[in-house]
Amino acid sequence: MTTGVNALRGFAVAALATFAVGLAVAQQAPSTPGPAPARALSGDLPVPPPPAITGTAWILVDAVSGNVLAGENYDTPLEPASITKVMTSYVIAAEIAGGKVKETDQVMMSENAWRQGGAGTDGSYSGFEVNKTAPLEQMEKGMVVQSGNDAAIALAEHVAGSTDAFAQLMNMYAKRIGMKDSHFVNPHGLPAEGHVSTARDLAMLGRALIHDFPKAYSYNKIKEFTVGPITQPNRNLLLWRDSTVDGIKTGHTSGAGYCLMASAKRGDQRLISVVMGSTSEAQRASDSLALLNWGFRFYETHKLYDAGKQVAQQKVWKGQVNEVQLGVAEPMLVTIPRGKYDQLKPTMDVPKSLVAPIRKGQAIGTVKVLLDGKVVAQRPLVALNAVEQAGFFKRLWHELLMWWYAD
Repeated sequence: MTTGVNALRGFAVAALATFAVGLAVAQQAPSTPGPAPARALSGDLPVPPPPAITGTAWILVDAVSGNVLAGENYDTPLEPASITKVMTSYVIAAEIAGGKVKETDQVMMSENAWRQGGAGTDGSYSGFEVNKTAPLEQMEKGMVVQSGNDAAIALAEHVAGSTDAFAQLMNMYAKRIGMKDSHFVNPHGLPAEGHVSTARDLAMLGRALIHDFPKAYSYNKIKEFTVGPITQPNRNLLLWRDSTVDGIKTGHTSGAGYCLMASAKRGDQRLISVVMGSTSEAQRASDSLALLNWGFRFYETHKLYDAGKQVAQQKVWKGQVNEVQLGVAEPMLVTIPRGKYDQLKPTMDVPKSLVAPIRKGQAIGTVKVLLDGKVVAQRPLVALNAVEQAGFFKRLWHELLMWWYAD
């Protein structure tokens, strides 16, 4: 009897040992990103300081990750002037996507819009005739390219009935985007009590418009736009100075100073800069281009993992198969100082025990990439394959093994 018990115990121990080996194999660490590019001799040198910027606040961010590459006073609430119209564009695009309005809608240039933002005011205007309509898409281009305050008011009235109601939409969408320190009172950015944003929030807004509504974003690279007999140029001087710049928006009031939200894409890398409170149109442009050039020169963007490709695999208990393949739902990119690629260290954070059933796309854990001990990118890990529950006897056997392995 004793011999039989010892034999059974020996069999269980051997089976458990075999299983433990399989577990070690199955719990793979995340795969290392692809081969490092040829390393520059300057790879170990620190990134030099960014250029000196004239302005109250400024920021430079990576458009993919949102990482702040440089900046000053970027969480200070300030008047955003006509950069406000980027928020207006976002709301209009979101309402179009939701089926609330259409690009072909006829938008009335109301007398209120004309009086508050038309040619008779001190601000920029589009030139659409009062009490006449134009297609929403054309009216929006008049707002974006010409920075027409009249067009912004007319669009707000069409979308929400009034500028006050539209401002409520602006604040709701801003909250959804994650803009924590912004409050909008109107759709155009003329001075109003409590109408503020920050350089960080505006960069976040630019990222959202580029990612969520690329067609609406594309209006920002139009160099000039004609309404009736009047042709007006885009006030973003960088569109003429650098072919990689494709937006985003200028702004100016006496209180806000000269502002510019700019973005450029070179290869797979896109950067966004925001300069607020500059001293002139020329200064905001030269500073913004200097920031973008500095960012592209000293930082680089790499794709670490493709969407839907295996990053790691993990043991699964009580499943018809014993492993689940893990990956990322969207491509994982990272922006780092040039020459640092081969110093990236991937890590994986997943539960120690996974039990079937597991559905495809289910969030399992997180993959993180570290540089110099700091997390520079992270994404959720999701199951790339479904794992159905095993039959009764396998589940029972795994229950025993789980209990034994836990000890």
